Amino acid sequence: MPISEDLSEVVGRTVSGNGVWHAELLPAINDDHGGVIVEMEEHMDTETFLTMLRTSMLQWKQQGKKGVWIKLPIGLAHLVETAVKTPSTIPANATHRVGVGAIILNDKREVLVVQEKSGILQGTGLWKIPTGVVEEGEDISVAAIREVKEETGIETEFVEVLGFRQSHKTFFEKSDMFFICMLHPLSFDIQKQELEIEAAQWMPFEEYAAQPFAQKHELFRRINELCLAKVDRSYAGFSLQLVSNFSDQPSFLYLNSKDLGKSRSGINP
Repeated sequence: MPISEDLSEVVGRTVSGNGVWHAELLPAINDDHGGVIVEMEEHMDTETFLTMLRTSMLQWKQQGKKGVWIKLPIGLAHLVETAVKTPSTIPANATHRVGVGAIILNDKREVLVVQEKSGILQGTGLWKIPTGVVEEGEDISVAAIREVKEETGIETEFVEVLGFRQSHKTFFEKSDMFFICMLHPLSFDIQKQELEIEAAQWMPFEEYAAQPFAQKHELFRRINELCLAKVDRSYAGFSLQLVSNFSDQPSFLYLNSKDLGKSRSGINP
């Protein structure tokens, strides 16, 4: 919750008739982000909690604290309504989830594919490219390499982002960004992950693309088209370029280096 309580209202509730400040504060410890954490343990009635909360928020505001996190055990559930009545200005949780899919072809024009043990594709017999979710603090290129290694044991190096899809109201009602990456294999002996992967293999691309589901589902068709365009028609995706952001921390800019190079050489207007 924010520290934005009106000071006059707080003072009016916490100063006695003789003007002596006497209200107690809620038990709190500092967190790592300029706020405080309140862990309630002792029984307390609603009115006492409200008084102590208002008094505490006044002091925390004067101290420049940025937010308050209140932890209530089930035995103090009656305090939840009081705690949440104060409008919160703390940003909501993440609005997007970022996923990656990895296209890996070997010299025989075979694509690395898997069958999953869980999820909506479980038991369908569908062969698909390795996919996964980008972890906090992880680059897209690193996530694609990691997911392939975890699911199949295959070592790879990042080549390009071929394209990406944005959708909304998906996983936990969040928006979803899905990046389709092309990777180059550095090893070829598959060692599938037993927990999540039912099967993994190198499959001729034409056989993979001819699967009825892959023909029917537009996203799968588009991914196959991107793959063919990259292999057969010199399609230029987005390669990575190391740059520094405003905080001087390194980051990656994904760009079309092929056409950028043409423009620099004067081939393109």
